[in-house]
Amino acid sequence: MKAEETLQLLGSEQAGTLMTALYGEAQAAENAARYSDLVKKFKETFGDKDVLMFSSPGRTEISGNHTDHNHGKVLAGSINLDCVGIAALNQSSYVNIISETFNQKFTIDLNHLEPSEKKAGTIDLVKGLLKGFTESGYEIGGFDAYITSNVISSAGVSSSASFEMLLCSMINKFFNDNRMDTVAYAHIGKYSENVYWDKASGLLDQMACAVGGLITIDFMEPTAPVVEKIDFDFASQNHSLIIVQTGKGHADLSADYSSVPNEMKKVAEFFGKEVCAEITEQQVIDNLKAVREFAGDRSVMRALHFFEENRRVEAEVAALKEGRFNDFLENITASGNSSWKWLQNCYTNSNYQEQGISVALALTELFIAEKQRGACRIHGGGFAGVIMAMLPNDIVDEYIAYIEKALGEGSAYRMSIRPYGAICVNDVI
Repeated sequence: MKAEETLQLLGSEQAGTLMTALYGEAQAAENAARYSDLVKKFKETFGDKDVLMFSSPGRTEISGNHTDHNHGKVLAGSINLDCVGIAALNQSSYVNIISETFNQKFTIDLNHLEPSEKKAGTIDLVKGLLKGFTESGYEIGGFDAYITSNVISSAGVSSSASFEMLLCSMINKFFNDNRMDTVAYAHIGKYSENVYWDKASGLLDQMACAVGGLITIDFMEPTAPVVEKIDFDFASQNHSLIIVQTGKGHADLSADYSSVPNEMKKVAEFFGKEVCAEITEQQVIDNLKAVREFAGDRSVMRALHFFEENRRVEAEVAALKEGRFNDFLENITASGNSSWKWLQNCYTNSNYQEQGISVALALTELFIAEKQRGACRIHGGGFAGVIMAMLPNDIVDEYIAYIEKALGEGSAYRMSIRPYGAICVNDVI
């Protein structure tokens, strides 16, 4: 479909319905214009080719804080912020990408997919994805892509995974007849980050971006995680999800992040196992004195968080399936309390006077206590960065004004759960 036909398609009633589903009624028109603008820029840059439109969302972690690395359970959702790309085949052995958001333009030769010495940056990530396809037995080829993204960087909503899954959807559509499933996408994204970035990533971010909607994932078998979509209309509850950036920490947090999975695994090691999913909470309690001596007290606390957080995910999924939204919110609050008290990832001990997350949570808890509605918790890895609040729509504007007065203008982002993951938009219209 040439550019002019694509622009006509974007003006159709079917496209309007999809834009509303992806972005909400209030933002449907501006996002349709965003696609149109991208189609025109693609044509100006690469010529009037047969193009397809693609979209891949960011994601939010709803519960399951620091459980996936010990093969636990999570509840996550795709959000209405996304990477959008216009792409076309180019009948060559080159991939040409323009990333408008990050002002990048680069070409990758499919015959030279080795990583750079620094193993960092977008080019290495894309090379890793392409290599991941071939390593997994899938086809690749040359294409041109013009990409933009409004997925917030450094906010725990997986801007990298969103970009990865966008490219996976393109390569699947162009070269693999749409035969790949979203689990395959996620493994390729993980491969790229593990091998081409030397980043010990799991599958959570990629799975949530690729699958879409509300999903629960059981990582007991991490090579083949069990994924279930939850049929729940979040918008029907008249609640919004707000992500609040509390400020970037000044300490190097690498050791803090690594300590969480390592300490949980230390408790499992006492029982001759590798991860906490292979042991039970009762085993830890029954052998508490010896486990504390072997692994340390904080390790025990983090393991207990793991067991309880798994149960909370199960309870939240049941509450959503049964329409018990207030019970769902109560478990969100309980998850946040557990992360703060048991998992202990709201601030770093290396710089305990810097507690942006703790301050934001305290202010949000005061707001919720006054209104007697809503829930909040830490979001993502923790120690610095981001919190999440779920609030009724009628008090969201008041909350955003309240929290931004304390933390700075532009620190709060109102989001919604969208029903689609990484897609070729043309296939869905």
